[in-house]
Parts: sequence; C-alpha cells; structure tokens
Amino acid sequence: MTRHAFRMQLKPGHVEEYRRRHDAIWPELAELLRDAGISNYSIFLDEETLALFAVLDLADDNRRDSLPDHPIMKRWWDHMAPLMEVEPGNRPREWPLTPLFYLA
Repeated sequence: MTRHAFRMQLKPGHVEEYRRRHDAIWPELAELLRDAGISNYSIFLDEETLALFAVLDLADDNRRDSLPDHPIMKRWWDHMAPLMEVEPGNRPREWPLTPLFYLA
C-alpha cells in the first residue's frame, strides 16, 4: 500500500457546489474507485487559495491508471469540469505533492 497526494484547483465561487457534489458521490463512482484499489481518499480545501489537496491510499495491485478510460470516470470529470481547472478531456489538473513527513 502506498499513499498518494496531489493538488487540484477549484474555481472561485464553487466551494459549496463542489462539496455538495462530493457529498452525493455516485455509488457507481465510489465502487469504481474502490475496485481500482483506491481507499482512504480525502480532499481538503485551502479556503484562501481554493487549492484542493487530495490524499489517498493505493493498493499494491491498484489500477488507477485505467480510470481515465472508464466511462463513469469520464462522466464524473464532465460533471465536475465547470467547478475546477481541467485538462483537455475534462480530467482535473493535478500537481503531485512530495511527501516530507509521516507519523503513523
């Protein structure tokens, strides 16, 4: 199991809608993420900069790299694209974060 962290960027004025959509995450998306080997997935907001910080655990045999091709993932990205900075194809822009400290 490895921990993965990255940053994304929310657009101004969309904090509550972002929260609402994640509070109502589609069951099929949650299942897809779990089946891909993702667990303990959290997203934090820096309210000053609107930066989103995501942390998740990846199983050793995870299939995270297959998610961009999955129709459910693509539909979720389309659903979220108006709220955040995205790449072509509506994949959220991600900036990897380098681990510096961990206390178990």
